[in-house]
Amino acid sequence: MKNVIVCSPKSLPASQLIVAARKAVEINPHNHPPLEHLALLVPGFRATPARIAVLTKKYWGIGGVKLTVSFLDNPPADLRKRILLHMNAWAETANVKFTASNTDPQVRIARAGGQDGGYWSYVGTDILSIKKNEATMNLEAFSMETPESEYHRVVRHETGHTLGFPHEHMRRALVEKLDRQKTIDYFMATQGWTEEEVIAQVLTPIEESALMSTAADPRSIMCYQIPAQLTKDGKPIVGGKDIDRSDSKFAATIYPKKTVAVKKATKTAAPASKRTRK
Repeated sequence: MKNVIVCSPKSLPASQLIVAARKAVEINPHNHPPLEHLALLVPGFRATPARIAVLTKKYWGIGGVKLTVSFLDNPPADLRKRILLHMNAWAETANVKFTASNTDPQVRIARAGGQDGGYWSYVGTDILSIKKNEATMNLEAFSMETPESEYHRVVRHETGHTLGFPHEHMRRALVEKLDRQKTIDYFMATQGWTEEEVIAQVLTPIEESALMSTAADPRSIMCYQIPAQLTKDGKPIVGGKDIDRSDSKFAATIYPKKTVAVKKATKTAAPASKRTRK
């Protein structure tokens, strides 16, 4: 994993969190955290605006996702087409569509290195809070020479964030498997992160109320590959190299295809119509 760049999802500054959370709920009311449920489960829970903002999910509406995409550095047409192809891999089971457009694009992809480099994306509806001339996703140095496996591992992962999916390895069940100090030392050495960045990106569990699926999936495309030497039981967290069955099922739940409902309705209605024939 020493030569593997892992994702560092971008977060909005604290000053924008409350406004962005309100926008997320306007787009999809289901993004609002279950405050009454949390009050029962968490002793001393206080529903302050800041706390609500942190717990608010960032999924787009159940009517589906149709987002426009542009590239900030004007890469070759074949590269743009290839990246879009992998972004739309989520559409196999979910009502998701990404299309190229230079007219007020919602997803803006850069391939920057340096301080703003690496692989990252803002999460879900948060991209709407980013200035129009700034990137919402970064795919450092991606080119037509980049291996196909990296398109599966990286582009599909970052697109998952754009769809609102958080990091799977930050579920409490997986975080608790890690040896804290070994994990800090490893990611500081291999990724060049500070101790604070490792804690934020790998060792801080996501609030379970901010998730909609029920069980941790160590093979999810949204999960890091974490070697055995970092886990308490000596077993690796295998991580995801592509969208797996669980990812596909989850995406279809969040963004259901309308055709599924139509087919079911048609199938149910068929016997009744046949009985009316003589």
